[in-house]
Parts: sequence; structure tokens; C-alpha cells
Amino acid sequence: MDSDLNVLGGPLEECGTDPVTGFYRDGCCTSGPEDLGSHTVCAVMTADFLAHQSSVGNDLITPRPEYNFPGLEPGDRWCVVAARWLQAYHAGAASPVVLASTHARTLDTVPLTVLREHAVDVPSDPGSLT
Repeated sequence: MDSDLNVLGGPLEECGTDPVTGFYRDGCCTSGPEDLGSHTVCAVMTADFLAHQSSVGNDLITPRPEYNFPGLEPGDRWCVVAARWLQAYHAGAASPVVLASTHARTLDTVPLTVLREHAVDVPSDPGSLT
């Protein structure tokens, strides 16, 4: 992971460990050739984003233990597919993004200017994100 960079050009920081996120379930939005979906955006879940994703067939709420997926709720940090995040952005339902934890590969799909519009530091009470 040492060679993984974030969208700002710095070292990729951890996205989330409660629940443990990442394509490789390493807490980071690391990416490699196996990650065909590009799970590279460190997003802070909101009720709007989760509802939008569900409405387009990407249920991020229901636990799927067979995929080591716990189900998400507002405030969780999760590495989401860059194209899915961009889809939510175009629908007006984009979630906040942690730039230091968003993999540089995201820039193949989402312009940095768009990501910056939704950049946040995670609040001390992420449960307040609805």
C-alpha cells in the first residue's frame, strides 16, 4: 500500500475500520487489477446517498455476510465505486468525500474539482449525517 496515493498526491490514508472497508477489506480504498469496479472513493454515508444507491439497484444498507458486507448506515465511512459516486453526484445525492483517503485512481472517473465540492473532514459525531 505504500505506493498508493490519494487524489491530492499524498499517501493514501485509512478510510474506515468500523466497519472495515476497502475492496481488500484493509480499511483503505486501495485498488488493484482485481478491483474492476474501482472502489476508490472514501465516502461518508448519508441517508440521501444510501437511498439513492438503493433506488438504482445498489443496496448498501442490507448486510451481505457472504461478501463480508455488514450493511451501512449514515456516518459510516466506506470505499464506494467511483462511477456509482459520480452517478449519485449527477442525481444530487452525492455523499461527503474524505480526499486524503480517496485513491488517486478515482481521478480516472471523477474530476478533482467535483470531489472538492464534497470534501469534508469527518465530524466528531458522524451519526449526525442524515
